[in-house]
Amino acid sequence: MSAVGDAGAAVGGRPRVRTAAGVVEGRTAADGTAVFRGIPYAAPPVGALRFAAPRPPAAWDGVRDATAFGPTAPKVPYPDTYAALLPDPEIPGDDCLSVNVWTPDPAPGARLPVMVWIHGGAHTRGSSAVPVYDGSAFARDGIVLVSCNFRLGVLGYGLFPDAPANRGLLDQIAALEWVRDNIGAFGGDPARVTVFGESAGAISIGALLAAPRAAGLFARAVLQSGAPEVLPRDKVRTVVRRMASLLKVDATAGAFAATALPTLLAAQAAVLRRSGPLLGGPAFGLVADPATVPGDPLDALADSGVSGDVPLLLGWTSDEYRLWLAPTGGMRLLDRLGPLAVALARARAGKDRSDVRALRAALPGAGPAELAGQLLTDRLLRDPLRRLAGARRAAPSYLYEFGWPSGVPGLGACHALEIGFVFDMLAAPEASWLAGPGAPQALADEMHAAWVRFAVTGDPGWAAWDGNGPPKAFGGPEREPEGTRASTLTRRVLP
Repeated sequence: MSAVGDAGAAVGGRPRVRTAAGVVEGRTAADGTAVFRGIPYAAPPVGALRFAAPRPPAAWDGVRDATAFGPTAPKVPYPDTYAALLPDPEIPGDDCLSVNVWTPDPAPGARLPVMVWIHGGAHTRGSSAVPVYDGSAFARDGIVLVSCNFRLGVLGYGLFPDAPANRGLLDQIAALEWVRDNIGAFGGDPARVTVFGESAGAISIGALLAAPRAAGLFARAVLQSGAPEVLPRDKVRTVVRRMASLLKVDATAGAFAATALPTLLAAQAAVLRRSGPLLGGPAFGLVADPATVPGDPLDALADSGVSGDVPLLLGWTSDEYRLWLAPTGGMRLLDRLGPLAVALARARAGKDRSDVRALRAALPGAGPAELAGQLLTDRLLRDPLRRLAGARRAAPSYLYEFGWPSGVPGLGACHALEIGFVFDMLAAPEASWLAGPGAPQALADEMHAAWVRFAVTGDPGWAAWDGNGPPKAFGGPEREPEGTRASTLTRRVLP
């Protein structure tokens, strides 16, 4: 480490900022944005800390290099069918609880709005190093963008008698506390923080909104394709018990901490192989817990008025289910099942026959796979997010639907497709692999500007939802002759 220069100054073209734990040195991008990566917000979760609540990081002397992403949280890779669509870098190392900052003005007096990104990945995958999460466009537009890593899978969400629950959420709270205490030195305003996330990241934000320990850490929230929820404790315990059986150890944090990490992750992958967002099965996720999320967060937010003063931006994509079904051939399977697929989806979604009739009228010619997928998307996303938006009165809620269909055959307007548009990063690998050719930059300009406007003013640019009418539409499917849409889409499935 080098000698400490003036924090906040650029030394040799590299910006420096003094945090509570020490001085960090980032780099200045070609557009003038100051970028800092891999800054620890908590101690490495290793040894006795593997299943403990996050602890403060150790302070350092001199200048800490912050030009590269820190290690990613331990995880298993996506199956090959998804790895081709969802880049998920793995960076080795123990110091995985870190944040990254993009800022247009790393000066304490700038007081710029802040956005904190919480990544998705079914609580088991993902990291802040995914290329599409680059914060350059937000910094270009006057936002201090922060992203973070947190524990995943059994390390973050395994339920044990001898460890705190929801450790991944505790990590996120610790990252937000780091933002509160340090972001002013990077030019941000800790009183103007917007949290935003997608999929499991949005589910986490639903829990943060309901978590007493997170109160006051952010002023606005964006939930993209994820609704507030907690899993039954028995469902999460089942994963842990099955892992313990495979490992031939007790189902305790102590026994799991004594197990080699690669062995632990291999057991996790084996147990979760048959699970999925649409089909259910054992899973890792948030649970109700007195110390973190006292009850069902959707009930707390919709019925009890918790975080009622926080403006919300909520939405989904038109064909969420296609990312989960198309790459694996699930669309073809459901079409072969025919009416049975629709009946099973209707039962799982808690819908009645009139809902199916209404869906058929809205999607003339839709096949069983599309009908089943839309019914399940209602259950997972549209219904709870509409309930949340409609129940709130003290602060506005804004609904959107992303409808531009991917150029990749079979994906449609699938889960995660909107991220590249929100970040204005259509050239990033994840965005281009999901979007295929011809992704419209004008749509990225529109979505990105709406997210920036929401962070700055609390209003993305359209009317708050009053319980009626359609959500704000971003893009939409190309028109096809009536009666051909479903059959065309369900044939164009990925191998």
